[in-house]
Amino acid sequence: MSEKLQKLLATVGLGSRRELEKWISAGRVSVNGSISKLGDRAVPEDRILVDGRPVKIVTDDSPRVLMYSKPEGEVCTSSDPDGRPTVFDRLPRLNRGRWIAVGRLDINTSGLLLFTNHGELANRLMHPSYEVKREYMVRIHGEVTETMIARLTEGVILEDGIAKFQTVKAQHARSNDERSASNQWFKVILAEGRTREVRRLWESQGVEVNRLKRISYGPIELPSIVRRSEFIDLDPKQVISLFRAVAIRPPKFNEKNVLRDIRERKEKKLRARGNPYS
Repeated sequence: MSEKLQKLLATVGLGSRRELEKWISAGRVSVNGSISKLGDRAVPEDRILVDGRPVKIVTDDSPRVLMYSKPEGEVCTSSDPDGRPTVFDRLPRLNRGRWIAVGRLDINTSGLLLFTNHGELANRLMHPSYEVKREYMVRIHGEVTETMIARLTEGVILEDGIAKFQTVKAQHARSNDERSASNQWFKVILAEGRTREVRRLWESQGVEVNRLKRISYGPIELPSIVRRSEFIDLDPKQVISLFRAVAIRPPKFNEKNVLRDIRERKEKKLRARGNPYS
């Protein structure tokens, strides 16, 4: 059964549908020797070229999603002109497609990053219309009042529009040196991912963010077993929960084979690096 060309290309991780529509409009894609235009359809068996290079459409429909624990000091780009480490440096190679980072974290923010080779899934998880929640632990230097919290949940005008937290909850002190009103932990939830939004919201109230960690994205939470700079594959149930969160029909997994592949990849990594989860 034929599908729109941009959808077919998105499933192999070349980018989001919106990005691929631009490629098609620019004449970068051909099917069976003819330059494509928006609205064209194709089947996996067609000879599809992008920038003159063949693209193999694999129809096993088993997308991968990785959970990565980003440390401070890494940038969310595939390469960096200043030579800084990137979040892509430690990721495994794919047999097809490419890894797409689901959202970004700035260099001074740690925590959960998702990567997938499914372009449409990545696009929807990041799109504000789907209101996928992001949860953060944030340490604030400065006095935080109930009035400030009320403003942050009702809406604050930033340079790129009104922004707000869905919830702001004070957390118990994590160590003796944090038991003062000038250094407090909060758990906050956002339903969008604008650049430095968490930091800018707090800074609008005259306080400073001195630690920031993302702990969940949609239905996926970062477990303590995933140490900094390490990744694990999500299991089929977790992947399906992400598809459902953004109203995409979940793929049909051969769960036995997928779990076997995950186990084999983990064992191979442990043999190469030593056990990072112990």
